[in-house]
Parts: sequence; structure tokens; C-alpha cells
Amino acid sequence: MLVRASIAIAVAGPGSLGTALASAATTASSGGTAAPAASGNSHLKVTVTPRQHVLRGDDDPVHGSVRPGRRGRSVLIQVRRDGDGWQTVAHATTGADGRFRASWTTHSLGNYAVRAKVGSTGPSGKAEHGVIVYKASQASWYGPGFYGNRTACGETLRPSTLGVAHKTLPCGTKVALYYHGHAVTVPVIDRGPYAAGREYDLTAETKHRLHFGSTGTVWSAPHAH
Repeated sequence: MLVRASIAIAVAGPGSLGTALASAATTASSGGTAAPAASGNSHLKVTVTPRQHVLRGDDDPVHGSVRPGRRGRSVLIQVRRDGDGWQTVAHATTGADGRFRASWTTHSLGNYAVRAKVGSTGPSGKAEHGVIVYKASQASWYGPGFYGNRTACGETLRPSTLGVAHKTLPCGTKVALYYHGHAVTVPVIDRGPYAAGREYDLTAETKHRLHFGSTGTVWSAPHAH
């Protein structure tokens, strides 16, 4: 099951550039709750709901609303990757009830922030929601028979050790993993796997937290967190 989270952004309307912005509220519901508006009736309440875990090359659907509802408001969907500047990736127009829908296509792995902004100018809320873009990777797991041994990265392997083995990623590299609704970020602690076609060996604890089987496909994003 895909996990969704909502962010609420208070956006200053026309003629209110000098008014302080409302604090943005982050929720973990699929419906979304708007942040309290700052003083003055000219402020709009905007909610936006992206999908948190996305496979590279897929479209990430984004929906939300602008209150008070009015047909024809222009909404910009913007993303920012790993501290870069905001980039507009989609446009939407509100319906009579203030709701809008859009999508953007993910091309690069990593962490993104997603927001919706009403109009092309003027201040926007500071609420940001994280989205991770992954690739599909073949994985297996290991542990029994190796506990107590030192890994290639100098760590003692135990049943409680969180991490993955990878052939080339530097030791300590953080790797975000996602499998059927379960997500975890772990470091590279060892070398392997050496079976053809497999990219990662998961430790027993990593396997447990992902509810992973013996072998299969996981979504992975090196350097993400």
C-alpha cells in the first residue's frame, strides 16, 4: 500500500505581500488539513498531497485544494531536489470547488521536496513534503553462519545489524529501500552479493523491517535519506 502524506501551505493573496505568512502544518492523512490562515481574509489555504515513494520514470500524481474555492485559479507544482532551487514541473487549474490535480515525471534518483503555489509571483508557504525517487533492484539477504565475523567495512555482523552489502558503493553510504509499503534507510556495511543479477544483500534486521522474503525486487535510492 502506497503511503501518502499531506502538507498545507498558507499563500498570501493579492495585495497582502507585507502580511506575515501563516505557519504551515504537516499531516500524515490522505485528505490533508489546511494550515491556519494568517491575519486578514485575503490569505488562501492550500493543501497538496504528493505520493511519498515513486519509481524513477513514473508519474507522481499530485492533488490538493485552494480555499476559499473558486474556479480558474492557476496552481504551480514545484519540486526541489537535494537543496537545489525550486523548479516548476506542472501546472493545474482549480475547479469550482477549489480542487486541482496534476502530475510530474520523475527522472533522477534522490530526495525531493514538493509544494503547490498559487500564481507565478508572490510569497508562498514554507511547508515542504519529502518524496523519494527509487530504481528497481534485485536483492537477497544474508546473516546466519556469518554472525560474529567482521564485514568488509570493519563492522561486526550481528542479528540486529542494520545495513546492506553492495559491490561498489563506498562503506557508510546511506541507501533508502522500499518494499510493499515498508521503508528503511540503512548504510552500506559489506561487499556483495556475488550471485548474478543481484545488487544488494540485506542483513537479517533490514530484511525483517522491510518484510522482505528471500529474494526479490526492492526499490533503492543510494545517497537518499
